[in-house]
Amino acid sequence: MYSHAVNHHMQLQSAAGTGPWPAAGAEEDMWTPSDQGLYTRRERQVQTGPYHRAVLPAIRHAIPSVASEVSAHVDEATTEIARFDAEMGGEIASFSAVLLRTESTASSRIEHLSASARAIATAEVDERAAPRNAAEIVANAQAMQTATDLGDRIDGAGILAMHRVLMARHPGEAGRWRDQQVWIGAGEAGPRIAEYVPPRHQSVPGLIDDLVEFMARTDMPVLVQTAIAHAQFENIHPFTDGNGRTGRVIVQAMLRSKGLTSHAPVPVSAGLLTDTQAYFRALTAYRGGEVAPIVSMMAAAAIRAIANSRELVVGLRAIRDEWKATVRVRRGAAAWRLADLLVRQPVITSGIVAKELGLLPGNVARTLRPFEEAGVLVSSAGSSRLSKVWRAPQILAELDSFADRAGRRVS
Repeated sequence: MYSHAVNHHMQLQSAAGTGPWPAAGAEEDMWTPSDQGLYTRRERQVQTGPYHRAVLPAIRHAIPSVASEVSAHVDEATTEIARFDAEMGGEIASFSAVLLRTESTASSRIEHLSASARAIATAEVDERAAPRNAAEIVANAQAMQTATDLGDRIDGAGILAMHRVLMARHPGEAGRWRDQQVWIGAGEAGPRIAEYVPPRHQSVPGLIDDLVEFMARTDMPVLVQTAIAHAQFENIHPFTDGNGRTGRVIVQAMLRSKGLTSHAPVPVSAGLLTDTQAYFRALTAYRGGEVAPIVSMMAAAAIRAIANSRELVVGLRAIRDEWKATVRVRRGAAAWRLADLLVRQPVITSGIVAKELGLLPGNVARTLRPFEEAGVLVSSAGSSRLSKVWRAPQILAELDSFADRAGRRVS
């Protein structure tokens, strides 16, 4: 929960970690609810008084140490990521967009923002015809694309750019470090009973600069560095909203900038979905100076996500092969480029088809007709009386199956 507040005098308290990684400390401040009229007398009483917020240590020069079994897990995950990226190299046009969408969907679902594959794909082509949640998820996908386009350097400006795209529907908050105290957990009127209270907002720019220096290092395994950077970012909590999704975009940016992925994003968030409580516990343990839980969680998430992604790719290939037998179009015809388009964009309009396939508007209907006749495409009205959209139900069902598997708890 987040609220404006009247802050009073501050008293610092230190808390040193006992492990090899620096732990968070705490500082005491006073809280008074900012708007007496919004809250009950009981709420005001509970939330008036001293509270403690985190004081995060600098990590730019800290050296992580993980046990041999955790290192082995990291090595296994790293090998799987590299292998999967190589497998996707020859089919990047078809599957990169699909995997990017699945990652943004899974990242959003962790924060209880969900929508069907059909709604999300519809939002990509006709936002007015899709639920609001779907539009938010599409913005998440755009932010992830921004991350992959950042190049080799991830800095404060790049993080703000990611957030600006991610929060485009909330322009008052987009692309700006927070300027108020925020907290996570219970309490509408204040942070005194919250589960976690991040550092004071004045320290955010300095903490981000420190994090950027840590992310630029080249002296540790990429997955270890990525997991720690993600945990540090989430505990800084530099925005009033969108911290979780931005932090998971940073994961994708780091995997790419460090060279672990080059062809296809690994939907790590889809792996985290199988046990989100363990994920949040790992972020808490990190504040106590333990890096092993978040590193192990990230490695396990990557391995699960790759297994799930392979199943998705196999399913999409099978659908594509099935179309060869059911769609009455000669082999080698330009219409088969439409099949490839549908795999990566299962909801289309005539304008999209004309643009993507380089067709004259008058030739679009002729290209779509065999796919409609075979039941591959189903049409429906768009948000405008003059618009029409087509969807590929088999592809959408396969994407929904991926999401269901991602959210299924593993034993």
